Amino acid sequence: MAGSTHSVTNQPPPLVGYDVFTADHALTAAVERHLDPELLDEARDELAALGRASGSAQVQEWGAQANEHPPEPRTHDRYGHRIDEVDFHPSWHRLLGKGVSAGLTAAWVRPGGHVRRAAGFLVWTQVDAGNCCPLSMTHAAVPALRADPGLAAEWEPRLTSTVYDRELRPARLKAGALFGMGMTEKQGGSDVRANTTAATPLAEDGTYALTGHKWFCSAPMSDGFLVLAQAPEGLTCFLVPRVLEDGTRNVFMIQRLKDKLGNRSNASSEVEFDGTWARRVGEEGRGVRTIIEMVAATRLDCVLGSAGLMRQAVAQAIHHCSYREVFGGKLVDKPLMRNVLADLALESEAATTLALRLAAAYDDGGEQERALLRIAVPAAKYWVTKRCAPVAVEAAECLGGNGYVEESGLPRLVRESPLNSIWEGAGNVQALDVLRALQREPQALNAYLQEVGKARGADHRLDGAIKDLLTELADLEGIEGRARRLAERLALVLQGSLLVRYAPPEVADAFCAARLGGDGGAAFGTLPHSLDLASVVERARPVA
Repeated sequence: MAGSTHSVTNQPPPLVGYDVFTADHALTAAVERHLDPELLDEARDELAALGRASGSAQVQEWGAQANEHPPEPRTHDRYGHRIDEVDFHPSWHRLLGKGVSAGLTAAWVRPGGHVRRAAGFLVWTQVDAGNCCPLSMTHAAVPALRADPGLAAEWEPRLTSTVYDRELRPARLKAGALFGMGMTEKQGGSDVRANTTAATPLAEDGTYALTGHKWFCSAPMSDGFLVLAQAPEGLTCFLVPRVLEDGTRNVFMIQRLKDKLGNRSNASSEVEFDGTWARRVGEEGRGVRTIIEMVAATRLDCVLGSAGLMRQAVAQAIHHCSYREVFGGKLVDKPLMRNVLADLALESEAATTLALRLAAAYDDGGEQERALLRIAVPAAKYWVTKRCAPVAVEAAECLGGNGYVEESGLPRLVRESPLNSIWEGAGNVQALDVLRALQREPQALNAYLQEVGKARGADHRLDGAIKDLLTELADLEGIEGRARRLAERLALVLQGSLLVRYAPPEVADAFCAARLGGDGGAAFGTLPHSLDLASVVERARPVA
């Protein structure tokens, strides 16, 4: 029984029972912009259904449960036989099944598939980012497998299926399959060419036995894995099935699961190969070239994942401030809090707009768009993922002490927020990849400049930023030491160009002023007070 003093007042209702997709104006506008009109009605219905599920109290509870009950390894059965399985909470399987059925691994076989999937992935990340890891790995494995048409024909229908089959059995007996990836080793880190896992050819052409240890293996409960190992001709890409054709388990020894800062619902593992059967993908000695297509796709998912986390953080902050009363009025209407919320909303919209533009480039598939991706993906991965953590922390602060309490959901977002910057190549790797694109692929810079040039003349601050960027690109002295600065500017100018062309004037004006024109501080909430900040906040408000 509650005490007589226990009357709860001035607390906002939970942000549940709303359509996560439809309430996101930046996302819905991007989908409409990049999809063929003939696909729009179907895509809207599909994404709105996923959005309603994502915003439901039940599915939000699944996400919380999956994180409160992280996976546990089961290396042996009761009799001492190695089984190397991972036990998950039922909510994990519900989430993963929903993600697969929503087409989040089916982009490669659907018209407008990458834009539709990107929007869905951004929405679904807001429920639980952990289950998005196997969804991402499975989606990204497809272009790498296409290096071997035979393997692609065998596996692609399973990977792009909308059926979630969690049973460990031969892939030929399954209607759907998931993939993981293993590149990193203890001694090598990002320098995968230093890997020591050995691949010994077997009698059957294209098959090998692998021996070695992977320091990070994603999604160890998957049906197959793309891994790198040293073959006689050098570093090579291999497909490692979890279960062999005769139904026996491949040698795939799970040594432990990583105890991570966030991403608690997802299993990240160390695994041992000891005579593990594998099939070569692509040519011997060309492993990096083969698997790089998978890496590029997962890097775009890092951008999408960070955009989704930022959107959820901003939605929670604005929702809280719209109900919370302080000093005689709503918190959202106080000029200083409005400035903070508008600044956060700018970061979120810029990330979403850039991520969907890159997804549209995948759908286009033309030479110009492929060249743009070569420079824009690492630049976006560098910058957008780095902005996620400060956005999540500032959003938590908007809730005050409530934002530091687990029940609010903000601590989970804060713990998750650095992940996408670290995984799939941390900041320096991305910045150096930008340099490689600039130095080795002049068509990539040309495609980038043509893209940002489409907004020239529309905003003087953007024009000035483009001019300054060209000046910086012309100076090659100390270029490696300036790689982070350059990646940041490339991303910001591209975001500014997209917002000037596509966002409401108040959003583009505020972004160009603060991010390109130098009229903003180092912390959020330092936008020029003369801007239309109320409209920026209102655009980002989630409709519950």
